Order: sequence, then C-alpha cells, then structure tokens
Amino acid sequence: MSTIDLSGTYTALVTPFRDDGDQSIDWEAFDALIESQIEGGIRGLVPCGTTGESPTLSHHEHEQVVARTVERARGRAQVIAGIGSNSTREAIDLARAAERAGVDVVMGVVPYYNKPTQEGLRQHFLAIAKSVSIPLMIYNIPGRTGIDLSADTLVRIVEQAPNVLATKEATGHVLRTQELSRRLGARLAILSGDDALTLPMVAVGARGVISVTSNLLPREVARATQLALTGSLSEARAAHLALMPVHEAMFLEANPGPVKAALAARGKMKNVVRSPLAAVSEATRAAVVGAVDTYLRGQS
Repeated sequence: MSTIDLSGTYTALVTPFRDDGDQSIDWEAFDALIESQIEGGIRGLVPCGTTGESPTLSHHEHEQVVARTVERARGRAQVIAGIGSNSTREAIDLARAAERAGVDVVMGVVPYYNKPTQEGLRQHFLAIAKSVSIPLMIYNIPGRTGIDLSADTLVRIVEQAPNVLATKEATGHVLRTQELSRRLGARLAILSGDDALTLPMVAVGARGVISVTSNLLPREVARATQLALTGSLSEARAAHLALMPVHEAMFLEANPGPVKAALAARGKMKNVVRSPLAAVSEATRAAVVGAVDTYLRGQS
C-alpha cells in the first residue's frame, strides 16, 4: 500500500439531482461542480458522504457517482469515496467497488442505528480495512450516527490496521482532536468534519478539513485552510472568521439542504434533495443566500 499525503481542503461533494419525476442524477451539474472544485484549488473530492445524500442513492448510483468522480478528476485531485453502511458486508462491497474504480482512499462512517459496542466498531472497521489494499479513513459523527467511536477504540484500530491512515472528526470537540494528535501523532491524519472548527482543530494537530462550504466557495475555503496549515495565524483567523457566518448558515437546516439552496441560487444546480429530506424553508434559503452575498461583498 502506497502512502498518501492527506492534508488541505477536501470537498464533501453534493449530488445534484434533476427536478424531474425520478429526481435522477444531474451529471452535467455534477461534472461542472467537480471542475469548479479543481479550479478552486481543492486538494480532494469526497463523493457519497453525508453531504452527497448517500443513504438515498441506490447501489448502482453510488458506484456511478464514485466512478464518475475518479473519471472527471483525472488525477488532478485526490478522491476519497464514502462507503459507509450500518452493514459491514455492504460497506465491504462498496469499498471494493470504490477500489476497483480507482479511488485513493475509502471513508467509512461509524455504523448508524444498530448502536454496536466499541468491540463491534473495532471489528467492523478492521474487516473493512482488511478487504481493500488502499487507505481507509474513519468518519466519526455521533450527532448523526447515535454512537461515538471512542479515542481508545480508534487507537486500537489504528494499531491493528496499517491502512487506517486518517479520521474525519465531526464530534464537535477540539479536545478530541488534541487527544488523538497527542496519542497518534503523524500516524493518523485528522481532518475536521466541521467547517466552523477547522482553525482550532488545525491548531492542535488536524491537517485540514472535509468541507461543506467549499462546494460553494472552494477557493476561499482552501485559502483559509492553507493559511492555518502554514501558521499564518493572523491571516488565518481573519479568513476563518469572515467565513463563519457562511459556515453557520450551511447548517440552519439538515445538510445538504442549505448548501444546495445556495448553489441553486447561483445557477449551479437545481434546488432538489431526495426524501426524506425536504428543500429548505424560504426563510432559511434567504438567510443562506444573504450570508453568502454579504461574505462576497466583504471580499470585493
């Protein structure tokens, strides 16, 4: 297994849908989104995660989205494919399909709904890691999954699986990043799973972010992350704080509703999410568009 430098800004790609009866995938909008990310200096692309509405994609669509991302990236950006499932067998199938498609890394979310024990989580991720020869990133987001992968369990997994090289931390706790950085050092790349916490997480050892906001503002988010990583604290703080109202607006309702509304307002795709999600309210849409417009005016 080759090593890979996992640092910088990665975009948790939305999956654009058409406003037809089937809400089919809008490939033209998806291709344009990928190009905008690469042109904006994004380090990597993350299809089929939470932001990509992976629970509502069929297995065929999931594999199509991953393969299309690899094809369109053409080596110009890393590709980290979401393969999360609350079934270990299903996650392994998705991971193997992603590896065949040529992704750089697979990313497995902590299993949701089942509420496994820490031992169950350890076995789950070790089984996925052993099923592929490429790196595995573990995605911990207890607010959505209903269960937290403990730092102790993550350390055990890393010690037992050489290809577990990274974690996307969306626990909301900077102290968790600090603990993992202290205990694992360079062995594990920690990426922020929350745009609003990128700067403080980098300060204690994170190497970047998997961003929602960068779907809309790739260049600006990439710049803020790079300033943080290079230790330009005053500039990094200014860039981060300027983006905060936009980051906050992205979560006024369930992700990816707000970011899709913002992208639609700029003509990038239709404002369509798949049920059980619903398009954001008009009040949220106006707040999101207003936050983005205010930010852009401040940068001009």
